This record gives sequence, C-alpha cells and structure tokens, in this order.
Amino acid sequence: MHLKFIINKYYDKKFVSDKKTLDYIEREYKNSIEQLEKSRKEYQESWDSINNKFSNYVEKVTGYKWFYKEYDCVVSVVHRGLSNWGNAPIIVRMWKLNPIKMRRITAHELILSHYFEIYKRHYKKEGLSDGQVWALAEIAAFALTSLTYDVKKFWPGDTEYYTNHNYPHIVKLQNQLKEPFINRRNFYEYIMKGIELVKEYPDMWPGP
Repeated sequence: MHLKFIINKYYDKKFVSDKKTLDYIEREYKNSIEQLEKSRKEYQESWDSINNKFSNYVEKVTGYKWFYKEYDCVVSVVHRGLSNWGNAPIIVRMWKLNPIKMRRITAHELILSHYFEIYKRHYKKEGLSDGQVWALAEIAAFALTSLTYDVKKFWPGDTEYYTNHNYPHIVKLQNQLKEPFINRRNFYEYIMKGIELVKEYPDMWPGP
C-alpha cells in the first residue's frame, strides 16, 4: 500500500454545508495555496519514510492485505481527520501540522478505513449497524497505533493515548477489548470478540 498526499478542494468541501466555512475554504485555496502545497510536500516526505514498514505491519497484525494499492490523503484546510467507511481509498488530514506528529492520526484514519473494508467483505453477515462497525474500527485503530511495540518507531513518543480521545462513549467497550487485543492469538479472534461485545451497544455512533 502506498499513501499519496493530494490537494483537492472539491473533496475538502464535500463534508461542509454552511456558507461561512465554504467561503473560508475558497479563500484559503485562493490565498494560501503555497502553504497548502508546503504541507502536502512535508507530509509526503515524512510519511514515505515509514510507508512500507507501516503497510507491512498492518497486514501482519490484521492478517488482511490492503484492499487497494494506493490510498489518497487530501490535505485539508478545515478537517482535522476524516476516514472513509470502506467506500473508497481516500482519507483527509489537516494542513499546517508537524510532519512527524501528523503520522499517527493519519495511520489511524487508514486503519479505520481498512477495518471497515475487512468487515464489509468478510463479516457483514454478523448484522452490525454502521455505528457499531465504526466503534470497533475506531477501537482497532487506537489499538494498532498504541498498544504494540512496533508503533514506537513510527511516531516516537506519541503512543500513550489508547483511551485519551474525543469519544468517551466508546471507552467502556474499548477497555473491554484491550486485553483481547493484547492477548489475541490472531486478529480474527479479536474481531469476533469485538462483534460479540458491541452487540451490547446497539446505539453506537460517532456522536455522543
């Protein structure tokens, strides 16, 4: 898998509806395109230094190859981070970030997308709602970016955050799945445990 950072104003606007923000996006793309390109270039150089090892790491831990050879990451003037719920190989990350520190959340969005693809292609018969799959994908992404030894070399000093995030309503389930992840025999076992437990949370969704 290779991640390519791109500039795409139309995709950046896709998830915005209010006029004030849309006008802001237009201004930034008109007046700050050089800064946007600077972020894109810095992000690409930083990510390329870990791309292959990270890609192999995710395949090894999950047991599933990436479903696309190339993923795009839109460098955004408004969105901190957006995944794609298994619908296309594209994610979004905020501009003007430290190129090293931006790696972890970028990886998180990629893993979240990968988990959705795994579920849709191999576990859809389990009958979970999109919100339930989202919760499991988020938790898996937090686990793969913080709970293994390998990640320390991808984003050094930025791994102590397993439950330190903006989704307090998933923390109980997340804690229930910490030991199953650490002690898993394989990722299939971890996925099935998550599916079993998330059925106790029928109203899961990104909002509280």
